[in-house]
Amino acid sequence: MGKGQQGAEAGPAAGIAFAEAVRFWLRLGFISFGGPAGQIAIMHEELVERRRWISERRFLHALNYCMLLPGPEAQQLATYLGWLMHRTWGGIIAGALFVLPSLGLLILLSWAYMAFGDTGLVAGLFYGIKPAVVAVVLQAAYRIGARTLRNGWLWAIAAGAFVAIFALGLPFPLIVLGAGLLGYAGGRLRPAAFHAGGHAGGGGKDYGAAIIDDDTPPPAHARFRAGRLAFVLAVGALLWCVPMGGLLVALGPDHTITQMGWFFTKAAFLTFGGAYAVLSYIYQGAVGSFGWLSPVQMIDGLALGETTPGPLIMVVVFVAFVGGYTKAVFGADAPALAGVACALLVTWFTFLPSFIFILAGGPLVEATHGAVAFTAPLTAITAAVVGVILNLALFFGFHVIWPAGPAGGADLLAASIAIAALVALLRFRRSVIQVILAAAAAGLALTALFPALLG
Repeated sequence: MGKGQQGAEAGPAAGIAFAEAVRFWLRLGFISFGGPAGQIAIMHEELVERRRWISERRFLHALNYCMLLPGPEAQQLATYLGWLMHRTWGGIIAGALFVLPSLGLLILLSWAYMAFGDTGLVAGLFYGIKPAVVAVVLQAAYRIGARTLRNGWLWAIAAGAFVAIFALGLPFPLIVLGAGLLGYAGGRLRPAAFHAGGHAGGGGKDYGAAIIDDDTPPPAHARFRAGRLAFVLAVGALLWCVPMGGLLVALGPDHTITQMGWFFTKAAFLTFGGAYAVLSYIYQGAVGSFGWLSPVQMIDGLALGETTPGPLIMVVVFVAFVGGYTKAVFGADAPALAGVACALLVTWFTFLPSFIFILAGGPLVEATHGAVAFTAPLTAITAAVVGVILNLALFFGFHVIWPAGPAGGADLLAASIAIAALVALLRFRRSVIQVILAAAAAGLALTALFPALLG
């Protein structure tokens, strides 16, 4: 179907079968390895280049909006495109299928980790994977910094964020707030320095006419209406208030499950810059404040998240499962059931805001995207995220290379795996999954040769 051939009332999805779209979103949920860059690349190749469901410009316009939001941008992009093609249910199904396969897989892996994590095979795998995770986090800091830190102002914000969290121990939300205020002021005083850069998409190529093309009129459901916005926000508030209110009444505010619901709701609003940024916040709360899991378990959870499909923020499933399991919130006889319940609940509270952001904000995209007053605070927050991620890498590196503390000496083999993994990622541009698998094999080999490495 050529450009502009659909009527506004029929909507651009007239040439896209709903069942075919559902099959695509389900398949995407199982193959979405490689983090947000890989996931977005898969969607671009399938939807823009091969299927021609949406044009290059419309795809990048949606992506730029999702990158401005807190939350997993690839999952939000899938939700946005599903919503644009097939209304509200299209968005809900696309976003949910992006998450559900990894949810089930991570629950299974979390159970196996808690049940069999002390065996030699599993311990050997993680001996190699943990140093690779340090390299992956360092690579994330490098990639985000290379894209974001375009001038001295943004470098200063990144350095200040690092000092604030590393030396002063300030909480992540306070750092986000401070960076946002600096960005707002910078956007007014030095707008050129805080203007959001474009996303490197498909290079502006023309792949031919698309069903949803550059000049295809927006469908009726994508036009802004104040009444619809109020309705979406009211439904979203209800979907949060009912389970949270039930937890407060049934369990009280100090119960582990209630604390998880509130904590991960806050995390959902603080994931500017991607999952690596919010991991610092999760560590401060889940490890430092609540004691749901240990620092080593946090690293192991990130390793599992890197090796499964879906957004990396799905590591919250592992955190919640381990927290519910170790705290035995359903009693000592049902730790696995407690872990599953906590994982499902936390997934709900973590991803609900992402759906609301898209369904409520989609019609407002054209009115807000590109305005410096809107993007400058987010540019500054992303700069601060670089410093936060660097602190996270140092934290992980310390626990991996000095597992018994400085007095116990450095694990030079683990340090060597971390360096080799970093070189493979940055110099030879190997994928994260390739590096993780190679490191796991190295861990197995080394622990087989030197069993004392496992303590």
